[in-house]
Amino acid sequence: MKIIACYSNKGGVGKTATSVNLAYAMAASGYRTLLCDLDPQGASGFYFRVKPSKKLTNTAFFKDAEKFTDAIRGSDYENLDILPANISFRDFDVFLSQMRNSHNRLQKSLKAVKDDYDVIVLDCPPTISTLSENVFRSADAIVVPVIPTTLSERTFEQLISFFKENKLPVQKLHGFFSMVQGVKNLHLETMEAMGNKFRKRFLQTHIPFASDVERMGVHRAPVMATSPNSAAGQAYGTLSEEIINKIA
Repeated sequence: MKIIACYSNKGGVGKTATSVNLAYAMAASGYRTLLCDLDPQGASGFYFRVKPSKKLTNTAFFKDAEKFTDAIRGSDYENLDILPANISFRDFDVFLSQMRNSHNRLQKSLKAVKDDYDVIVLDCPPTISTLSENVFRSADAIVVPVIPTTLSERTFEQLISFFKENKLPVQKLHGFFSMVQGVKNLHLETMEAMGNKFRKRFLQTHIPFASDVERMGVHRAPVMATSPNSAAGQAYGTLSEEIINKIA
């Protein structure tokens, strides 16, 4: 079982859209896939029209394997299940800080389903916290959407610094440019600069800024399902293949 985390310490960069489409792409490729939403906003579950279990609170998530597995929902797509988030997930950091071996608790929870799935995709909240450290330690790959702007460049640098300061494996980080607008000089200049500076840390695939992605909330489905031949749909497919090759 491989764990792929979609993470950014900056909000609004296309993290959930990426998680949803990556999970869809993995499942469509034949991998038994679980999309685990760790963000209390619950957007991933919303996109797949599934409601969260109210019984999956802090203790149940991290200590009760039966309630954890009972909270998993099927989706409309073959090979793809969803573990939707509920609002109580906002307290994960406080709960984890009170547990022994708090940095490995997420990995222990996910082991409950290791025989049921080939891939778990984690949709992570935009914070650097105890929960994030759990994600960093449990994931085989951490996919980081980066809008090619100055602030996104800064937050990516902060993330790399955090990994180095905490002796976490930087090679797990795989950035990619998200919401790219080729008509903007700032985007093009930032992509060139970051591509040169972090050559080993960036994937080749770019996700374009596209109304098809914004309309995922209307269709409540991955853009790869509703508009597979669109620029964004094809880009997410390519991104998925690139990530699979990285972790295979």
